[in-house]
Amino acid sequence: MKEFKPAIRWLGHSSILIESSAGNILIDPWKLDNEVKAELVLVTHSHFDHLSIEDITKALPPGKTIIAPPDCLDKLQDKYNCKAISPEKQITSGSVKVTATRSYNPKKEFHPKNSNWVGYLIEVDGKTIYIAGDTDLIPEMDDIKADVAILPVGGTYTMNYREAAEAARKINPSLAIPIHFGDIVGEADDGAKFAELLKDRIKVEILKPGLKTAAI
Repeated sequence: MKEFKPAIRWLGHSSILIESSAGNILIDPWKLDNEVKAELVLVTHSHFDHLSIEDITKALPPGKTIIAPPDCLDKLQDKYNCKAISPEKQITSGSVKVTATRSYNPKKEFHPKNSNWVGYLIEVDGKTIYIAGDTDLIPEMDDIKADVAILPVGGTYTMNYREAAEAARKINPSLAIPIHFGDIVGEADDGAKFAELLKDRIKVEILKPGLKTAAI
């Protein structure tokens, strides 16, 4: 059987779709069009632009699995196979292994550490993809190992592009993808500024919403 190589779509803001042999894995769906469908949904935290019941219902058939922090699951329990996760915990769903990472603001009130909100390390098809979630540059990133790092760069509620570039240098992935800019927060060129800081060191792909990477 031919080896399946996963691909990534940025759907805007923090919404990511991973195309894999296990089906589509959707992270933080928000403002989706009707064509996006998934087999598994991961939610990083309970803010409205990351936990959208409307978009989850649009993309995920009843009975499928959602992995999220406990405070995200109350309104979804009756319809889906809900699995609560917290930082450093791991859940396997079919052939997809999901490990929750810390995701927080050390000096801002938007995403407190004690909320136990998360990012994700997603292992599928022989690759590890890191979704940082809404986070600043934090010490826990020193221990992250991933083939792909998907990082917020827009500042205000998360890292800005300079801090995200430092995070990428710590993680040293084969590919870095900037998100969380050019919509609610961040400038349209924050992705390009992030890429410029990493040139000649880490490959950066600035995705246009809806278009996928080449296979990773």
